[in-house]
Amino acid sequence: MFGIGTTELLVILVVALIVIGPSKLPDVMRTIGKGLAEFRRVSTDVKSTLETEVRRAEEKQRQEETKKELFPENEAAKAEKAPETDKAADPAHIDAAAPAASEKPAA
Repeated sequence: MFGIGTTELLVILVVALIVIGPSKLPDVMRTIGKGLAEFRRVSTDVKSTLETEVRRAEEKQRQEETKKELFPENEAAKAEKAPETDKAADPAHIDAAAPAASEKPAA
């Protein structure tokens, strides 16, 4: 599971038996087992959630591509409208319409 062989596991159990003691060892092992089970459950849940979101994103992308193929005139209309809105938001166009701060107004 974690790349631990039989010998290493036996050494870990002997050290745990010496450090923790024989009376508390079953409780500690039970707690560790519950913790590992909870970790597995959470990691499986996260994995399935990520896979679901990836599938949703791919499906949305396929839908957009299909719309572009079926209705190219809608995309062309959107492309024509986009430059007009970009000009309105462009500060260079706003600055050109307003007088410069260094210019004195005609009196």
